[in-house]
Amino acid sequence: MAATRDHEGAAAGGLPAHTLMQRAGASVARLALALAPHAHRIWVAAGPGNNGGDGLEAAAWLRDAGKAVTVGLASAEGLPADASAALARARAAGVSIVGSAAPPDPLGPDDLAIDALFGIGLKRAPTGWPLEAVAQLNGGAAPVLAIDLPSGLDAERGTVLGAGAAVRARWTLSLLTLKPGLFTAAGRDHAGDVWLDELGAPADAAKAVAGLLVDTQALWPARRHEQHKGSFGDLWVVGGAPGMAGAALLAARAALAAGAGRVHVVPLDMQQPTVDLVHPELMYRPLAALRDTRTPLEDATVVCGCGGADAVREHLPGLIARAGRLLLDADALNAVAADAALTRLLALRAGRGRPTLLTPHPLEAARLLGIDTATVQADRLAAACRLADRQHATVVLKGSGSVIAAPGTLPLINASGNASLATAGTGDVLAGWTGGLWAQGLTAWEAATLGTHGHGLAADAWQARRSRAAPLEASALITRLSQLRAGG
Repeated sequence: MAATRDHEGAAAGGLPAHTLMQRAGASVARLALALAPHAHRIWVAAGPGNNGGDGLEAAAWLRDAGKAVTVGLASAEGLPADASAALARARAAGVSIVGSAAPPDPLGPDDLAIDALFGIGLKRAPTGWPLEAVAQLNGGAAPVLAIDLPSGLDAERGTVLGAGAAVRARWTLSLLTLKPGLFTAAGRDHAGDVWLDELGAPADAAKAVAGLLVDTQALWPARRHEQHKGSFGDLWVVGGAPGMAGAALLAARAALAAGAGRVHVVPLDMQQPTVDLVHPELMYRPLAALRDTRTPLEDATVVCGCGGADAVREHLPGLIARAGRLLLDADALNAVAADAALTRLLALRAGRGRPTLLTPHPLEAARLLGIDTATVQADRLAAACRLADRQHATVVLKGSGSVIAAPGTLPLINASGNASLATAGTGDVLAGWTGGLWAQGLTAWEAATLGTHGHGLAADAWQARRSRAAPLEASALITRLSQLRAGG
């Protein structure tokens, strides 16, 4: 978070003393009043640094607005200058300041708690008084508003710094800049709904470490009157080993939903039927077609690996060499991880200007990088960028806050999607959906961003119609994607 620290220092340096903290406190108070206008009592857990100062400023504003506010502050000793000034203002406003890590009386659901314990500087798990305050915030009945980010969460990586030692907020007000950790790994579970206030000091976008993917409307492929099915590309799905035919079918059906002109299915299971009675638009081809030089793979998009098992391995060298656009998923990625020769072929492919797109989940990414899954999840941004550089490809690292990376490009964190996608086959749907969009003339980066964001949007729209979290079946997801593609 060095860039954020530098920006904060530059912004504060150009303003009168304490101004930035006063703006932060006022912003927190305004949001608190908007989110919980009828809160009976407001409890602020204030830490020993400037995040605590922001909370003290907010408390003063809320007290001036007529709210009953109590601040829990472990000690007034050693506070930074801005926070000391905020403490004085809170006291002058009549805010009750106590030394307890818990509110004087248990809060109810009609009250509000504000997490002002730690900001972006925390690098280890909270202990002592702050840890007790985290437990009180998480265990209370009142909704929690976190200032800048939930205390105990790593601002860059979205990881929890200690088991059970991070606040779970309903809302987070991020100040000056958005922090990557709010949107990936455990961040989305802990941050809740995220708001941003730049405090009148917009950051330099050129110094960002990642972007947030929130809108891809401009990327949808056009469909003009004069076009025909050949205008929207040929897509080949290679996968579906014995016992895993459904994975390839899901990918192929998703490619149709995305609008690919012609979708060919090459099943690795020779016993699979040669027609899909539900979707007869799919065209089945024998494995021999992959070795036939008359098959126009050079002009096609190939999605390979969905349900591929070990059977996909022997077809990868030819596909890497010939496919015009190549998306590797699932068992195709495992095959690349196990065979350095395939990585070398991908490098040669990139040298010929042929694009590759990889869609790994964390375990597959770990295999490709030669590390364990925990290491990938500990820094998802870094892992995705390393993988893109190593494999000379555009990468979609799936998971909570999927990361999209490509060599020499600022990575993006996808803001859409939810846990309803944690079901069998939704990854196959993402591969086919993204490949189907790519086949229509998009770049690999455009297909990855539009495909990933749309995949999440469809799940968000489905979940929004339900009163509680529920699993979304892959086949139902394709239906939702079809509706999304049609603008519904």
